Amino acid sequence: MIRTCAHCGARNRVPAARLADDGRCGSCKQALPAPSEPLDVDASEFADIVRDARVPVLVDFWAEWCGPCKAAAPEVARAAANSRGRALVLKVDTDRHTELAQRLQIRSIPNFIVFKNGAPVARHAGVVDHRRMQAWLEQAAGS
Repeated sequence: MIRTCAHCGARNRVPAARLADDGRCGSCKQALPAPSEPLDVDASEFADIVRDARVPVLVDFWAEWCGPCKAAAPEVARAAANSRGRALVLKVDTDRHTELAQRLQIRSIPNFIVFKNGAPVARHAGVVDHRRMQAWLEQAAGS
């Protein structure tokens, strides 16, 4: 995954297994913190992160036209901020990545799946608040 340094703008390649870790920019050596926002990913990035992440991964399946997805977006962002370094939060646009949504049997959106060690451990369709999302991630981390 490519992360852009906030200080110098350099693009840094971060392996999926280290994505939840704080690091340093390869160019300016400034801090490159773990993501505190949801990461918009494609099918390939999704597969790499879910397979290799050493922390639980919450995936929000959504679409631009979906009103409930827009209502859930601030809660997803808050869950990502509150879970920085302890979990990863991904967003997958089901209109752009239909084959991934079909493979995971996403029938309604928003739809959330929590993965741990590459396997789904929790699933929920419909809007929920960030506290519920964080509870899923904490439960996955403890199992």
